[in-house]
Amino acid sequence: MTLPSDDLRPRTGPRPLDGVRVVTFDHAVSVPYAGRLLADLGADVVKVERPGGDFARNYDTACGDVSSYFAWINRGKRSVVLDLKTPTGLAAAHRLVETADVVLANLGPGATARLGLDGDTLRARLPRLVTCELTGYGDGGPAAGRKAYDALMQSEAGLLELTGDGPVTARAGISVADIAAGVQVHAAVLAALLHRERTGEGATLRISLLEALTEWMHQPMLYALGTGTPPPRTGGHHPSIAPYGPFPCGDGVSVHLAIQNEREWARLCAVVLGDAALAADPRFVTVRDRVAHRDALHFEIDRRLATITAERAGELLDEADIAWTRVGLVADLPAHPQLVARDRWRQVTVPGGAPVPMALPPVDSSAWPAPDGEVPALGAHTREVLAELGYADAELDALLQ
Repeated sequence: MTLPSDDLRPRTGPRPLDGVRVVTFDHAVSVPYAGRLLADLGADVVKVERPGGDFARNYDTACGDVSSYFAWINRGKRSVVLDLKTPTGLAAAHRLVETADVVLANLGPGATARLGLDGDTLRARLPRLVTCELTGYGDGGPAAGRKAYDALMQSEAGLLELTGDGPVTARAGISVADIAAGVQVHAAVLAALLHRERTGEGATLRISLLEALTEWMHQPMLYALGTGTPPPRTGGHHPSIAPYGPFPCGDGVSVHLAIQNEREWARLCAVVLGDAALAADPRFVTVRDRVAHRDALHFEIDRRLATITAERAGELLDEADIAWTRVGLVADLPAHPQLVARDRWRQVTVPGGAPVPMALPPVDSSAWPAPDGEVPALGAHTREVLAELGYADAELDALLQ
């Protein structure tokens, strides 16, 4: 096994966004995730929270005083508490924005405009600023102004129709709409910073949850339009490729295998299933045949794999050069032998609890080090950040009260 060299993962040195300040007025998952990605690249991300904090802090109690969601998407930031409903709190927020390169927001519909924190208002006086606001549905249209959350977007964009097994639908097990939007915000901000570097002008960016997830829904949409029917719900199996999914072995452990072409199908039959003639069965000759006769196909595979252990199945699948894996458990991920061998985990400090494992960003760089930030306690950096803005001690005491 070849492990990353020290040259590929520098432990010290500048990062791409060192010196870039990002101020966020955010909550939940989408924009906070984008902010964390920017923090990973060195940005000073100042998260402005309401008194009581981002409600995502309290989704669960998995990570000390904060939820698993909050710990995951707020590592490496500074937390400042300001009451934007008070003149002094709002004035401090505007003073903070004047020091920013980027402002991100996903407050409720119309909230930033009421506070004078929307992109148009801010960039009228700060033209080099990059602003990005995420809404549920975007400006205009019949749904403009409606609140939106991840699971609602999964329903709205049709993902719920695709996910599940047979007649049973299910939301995806992670917040895919929020993550899709966060990735779009991250990419758009980086592009806007490059645009500013070249032209001297900032940018006003607007992104919607619905449109971010719609981007990810193109393939099933095109399939439905082209075939006249949506991809079927097939549980852990691929809706339009077979065999492609988890199969139980004789020891009760399942292997997830993926057949991509007819050569692999022939090798699976001959080497793994021990029946080369099965590849020529008229029901299974092409991928379309196998999808059309999925139940019969699974029966043939199940009855053969039931005679061997998952370990033996893995050996045979490797011999046949077929992609496969054991069906993993999410709690086992920190002990995954590949991730452990590649040293992908770091212990991250969380408020009120023991350090938790978090993976390094998936991109290794020879030019900058991996992030090493902590998860901030609520308001942990309020005095520090406001002092940087020039507030005197007496002003800070009054404001913090």
